[in-house]
Amino acid sequence: MTVAPLPKDAALLALRILSLAWPVLIAQLSSMAQMVSDTLIAGRYGTADLAAVAVGSGIYISVVMLMVGILQAVAPIVAHHVGSGRRHEIGPSVQQGFWLALGLAIPAMAFLQHPDWLLRLSEVSPEVENGTRRYLYVISWGMPAVLLYRTFYAFTNALGHTRVLMVISLGTTAVHIPLSWALVNGHLPGIPALGGVGCAVSTVTIVWIALLCGALHLARAPVYAPYQLLSHWVRPRLKPLVEILRLGLPMGFSSFVEITAFTLIALLVARLGASVVASHRIVGNLSALIYMLPLALAIATLVLVGQSVGARDGAGARRAARVGLVVATTLTTLVSLIVWFVREPLMAAYTVDPEVGGLGVSLMLYLCLYQFFDAIQTVSAHALRGYKVTLGPMLVHTLCFWGIGLGGGYGLAYQGLGDWLPPQGVAGFWQASVLSTIAAAILFAAYLRLVTRQLLDETVIK
Repeated sequence: MTVAPLPKDAALLALRILSLAWPVLIAQLSSMAQMVSDTLIAGRYGTADLAAVAVGSGIYISVVMLMVGILQAVAPIVAHHVGSGRRHEIGPSVQQGFWLALGLAIPAMAFLQHPDWLLRLSEVSPEVENGTRRYLYVISWGMPAVLLYRTFYAFTNALGHTRVLMVISLGTTAVHIPLSWALVNGHLPGIPALGGVGCAVSTVTIVWIALLCGALHLARAPVYAPYQLLSHWVRPRLKPLVEILRLGLPMGFSSFVEITAFTLIALLVARLGASVVASHRIVGNLSALIYMLPLALAIATLVLVGQSVGARDGAGARRAARVGLVVATTLTTLVSLIVWFVREPLMAAYTVDPEVGGLGVSLMLYLCLYQFFDAIQTVSAHALRGYKVTLGPMLVHTLCFWGIGLGGGYGLAYQGLGDWLPPQGVAGFWQASVLSTIAAAILFAAYLRLVTRQLLDETVIK
């Protein structure tokens, strides 16, 4: 099994990237709509519940991104098999991913059910801490389903069959929003109002539904029949598991670093009060929504780069990376401009608290400033994954997002720059985030240029 070479015309290649990306984008936006709805529903119920959901979901998302990032190594592995025509190796590779997902679910659940040290670090109020603990305990029971489904997600993306992911995501979102609203506010017979914990109950419900839908699709869709994923099971094997971990551990840690550079801010600013945490949560939601666009384009770019590298087409891989960068930076910049012009109505839709809304509007400036550079670093990092280059990008992410973003943000927030700049509060974290994203964009662009040249030289010589 081989794939057709990539078109040399940039416009045709851009259309191919968009055709792969748009279902992924809708799937991701649909999933983000679940998070946004939780923020809106919890925020309308009460500020303390919103703060608990903010802190709890921040911890949950960080753990999920770490584990899912490891499992996303399935995508470049499958893409290389597709590009090189090794169809017989695809099924066993994906099955090893499923085994690894089950193994990773155990420590993830244990961590979420015992978050004591992390909550002590955050110094949240007793009311918010209690709500966060209950939220994390409930949502931990969805972790096995999340990790198994995301393995299927990576596999399906690598094959280019992305529309099913969109359909499943839209369906689960249609269930989640009304269910979350009913559970939070006590509108189901016999069930009292659960507050923010209702969001967690609903999330657990829909992740298991998503896994069931994915399994049914694997079992019944003819396109998956050649891979015999659910019939000819292969037991856990050391060599393929090591390959997934070799690629996936740096990928997972990169994702963990990138997401915690933002979600840990909710913990570090908790001492500033529930209003500050709530405003950060709202702006963080909007940032994550915008991020879904370059991320979808980055995933599509990874698939095409990985398939080209598997086929030893260095020129095609470089074209895919370049066009992916152009499309992502252009579209993301346009979206950020639109968000800037409608920032006040957007904030009013999230909260009726004038203090939360005013601070949120002031933070929107930083959100819009870094989108161009965030698109560059996101697509470049995923293109490098298509080349199976993951360790170096992990180091870049750690330096930029933890070193500059989180460390620098803490300094700007609580210490400032002496006589030059007073402590900036939560704005200091966002200022440092802008600087960290600019640094990451520069380093990743240079790194990708080096790797693409190296493979191009190798293929020309051969």
